[in-house]
Amino acid sequence: MKLLAFTDLHLSSIAFSKLRSKIKKHNPDLLVCAGDISIFEEGLDQMLDKLNKLKKKVILINGNHEEDNVMKKLCKKHKNLFFIHKKSHIEENILFLGYGGGGFSMIDKEFYNTGEKFSKIIKKNKDKKTILITHAPPYGTKLDLIIGEHCGNKTFLKFIKKNKINLHLCGHLHENFGKKDKIGKTKTINPGPYGEIIII
Repeated sequence: MKLLAFTDLHLSSIAFSKLRSKIKKHNPDLLVCAGDISIFEEGLDQMLDKLNKLKKKVILINGNHEEDNVMKKLCKKHKNLFFIHKKSHIEENILFLGYGGGGFSMIDKEFYNTGEKFSKIIKKNKDKKTILITHAPPYGTKLDLIIGEHCGNKTFLKFIKKNKINLHLCGHLHENFGKKDKIGKTKTINPGPYGEIIII
């Protein structure tokens, strides 16, 4: 499956135009967004409408600029948008797991219950490839390194190490747009607002 992954649009018309060009050029099967399409929910409804009009399925989570309950409600108005914060979604042979918001803490106690639920879902879908989407980056990678210090999420890191995750997508730290790394066998990517074509 060919994906176009992106994050942190923050209402950027330039970024949206680049995404549209990549869709035209590469014809991805699916779009995946790791949050922060708005600026503290300003223009959120309009951005979701624009994404819906791309006529591609979009799997997305909220960032720290969007409240999950607000985004969930708005996404329900659009047939091509699939909001998966704390949820799973299966598309062909791929299992998507989503966890949005946050980005400012190394430990996320709220993720513990969701992580346990996700682990059970992964075990039930051993025949599928698994993609984890979080807004915040995991700890100890090129994706959370700022001025020589790691500031990512240790809870996510532990979960990725413990479970069979083929691909992890995140955003949040603008300084690390386009960065890639590996956690064991898991590829982790911050695709940035201009997007990244990924074959999985």
